[in-house]
Amino acid sequence: MNNEGVLLSVVIPARNEEGSLPLMLRPLTRTLREAGIPHELVVVDDNSTDRTWDVLQELRTEIPELNPMRNTGPNGFGRAIAFGLQHFQGDRVTIMMADASDPPNDLVVFNNMLTAELDCVFGSRAMRGSKVIGYPPRKWFMNRAANLFLCVVFQFRYNDVTNPFKLYRRSVIERVMPLTAKGFELEVELPLKAMVRGARYTVVPNGWQGREVGESKMVLAGLWGPYLRVVRRMLVEKWTGKRTT
Repeated sequence: MNNEGVLLSVVIPARNEEGSLPLMLRPLTRTLREAGIPHELVVVDDNSTDRTWDVLQELRTEIPELNPMRNTGPNGFGRAIAFGLQHFQGDRVTIMMADASDPPNDLVVFNNMLTAELDCVFGSRAMRGSKVIGYPPRKWFMNRAANLFLCVVFQFRYNDVTNPFKLYRRSVIERVMPLTAKGFELEVELPLKAMVRGARYTVVPNGWQGREVGESKMVLAGLWGPYLRVVRRMLVEKWTGKRTT
């Protein structure tokens, strides 16, 4: 499939990321330009209390593809992404983290992989060819346990559902709306809805590296309840065939 002229949207939630956004956005847009991929960078400022918004305005003068937005609704990681997914302009869309943990070259691979036979390209940080640098060991253990659980209960042959770095066609996003997750549980709501509702996907390795600037916004405490509520709802939909949201 020839992807020439197809607009790729990148949705990036950002809360207090004044230091990391230049490190993330400049290499990303340079890589996409060199690959000849038309794109827009939808950075959603989620009620930051630092200079995130000012930095975005400054970067906009050198990156015309940058389309910064402010989340006008309730705040939260999931809500910021949902806001971006309601406003992107592209034919396809991915979610990337503002901390520069996702390698830009991997996005080029994802984009080239999305052929007419597929609806999504899912990244995995836990398969041959992936390279993970600086992932905290305790979080990695919990990540692997959670993904094994999801593989077992949903019977999907995909071992990194919690990885937010995925590429979706616009039609898939329309199919999974509305998204209800407020926080990091959106990492599982979005792909589980897509898979349960019949999206065609392939899985490719992707890299991950720890942030150079700032602090992680994910805190393990308190995540299990929201995650399990999403899982329960999607299992009911899978078993009954009736949409839950």
